[in-house]
Amino acid sequence: MKVTVVGAGAVGASCAEYIAIKNFASEVVLLDIKEGFAEGKAMDLMQTASLNGFDTKITGVTNDYSKTAGSDICVITSGIPRKPGMTREELIGINAGIVKDVSSNLVKNSPKTIIIVVSNPMDTMAYLVHKTSGLAKNKIIGMGGALDSARFKYRLAEALDAPISDVDGMVIGGHSDTGMVPLTRLASRNSVPVSKFISEERLNQVMEDTKVGGATLTKLLGTSAWYAPGAAVSALVQSIACDQKKMFPCSVMLDGEYGMKDICIGAPVILGRNGIEKIVELELNDAEKENMKESAEGVRSVNDLLEL
Repeated sequence: MKVTVVGAGAVGASCAEYIAIKNFASEVVLLDIKEGFAEGKAMDLMQTASLNGFDTKITGVTNDYSKTAGSDICVITSGIPRKPGMTREELIGINAGIVKDVSSNLVKNSPKTIIIVVSNPMDTMAYLVHKTSGLAKNKIIGMGGALDSARFKYRLAEALDAPISDVDGMVIGGHSDTGMVPLTRLASRNSVPVSKFISEERLNQVMEDTKVGGATLTKLLGTSAWYAPGAAVSALVQSIACDQKKMFPCSVMLDGEYGMKDICIGAPVILGRNGIEKIVELELNDAEKENMKESAEGVRSVNDLLEL
């Protein structure tokens, strides 16, 4: 199992680290345009192998896509990170050109690969890959919902004063501060609705804190987060590589599901060896449907800025 991660910055390096530590891949190729940067990150990570007990080979390369040939899964993290005060939408002009070039080179060298898109604005970048790469729609996955759901569960556990292993919850919709749809109605603690434990007011606060989860970290760190995004990517990669068929909310191309077409937006999917094995349609209430509709309108407004 060969995995390529494009972009050796904080997010890309975290992806490579978590994938390697889980020890299911034979090789992780880390690629960056900055001379020697990916090689240095790879060497540093390989020097943890004996300490962390993994045998995955991590190889760093500078802009040489021939070294990515035969990759089963490719992760695109490249692009400029979000700066304080910058929305994901403002990133589109720069990152669209980068993602289009990267995906083209990856598919050229690994025509059967599955691509996971991390670059922001993520839903629009996933849509761009769909429109330009030539890959089947089950082989293009946007990471956002998995990360947003992890942040939702963190906030739920905090509100419940419960261990996070007790908590389950999901975020669908767009991967943006205004587009997320945290499904508070379905959130649970050991199968018991969380509304049994906390007030509606507190649950609404959890929802709002989840929506600004990325912006909150950007304000604190001065750049985008990297540990949780890297962990989210590694979970998706492992489910595909090991054919685990786990369910994650991811940005996927819809073709009638949730009443939408020709859009990449967050919805629960089953991930296995073929990539997206199934899109799961939830029975949403009227308020959730309206939130999804508004989220889709926001995503489409950004998609309209693409030059396809």
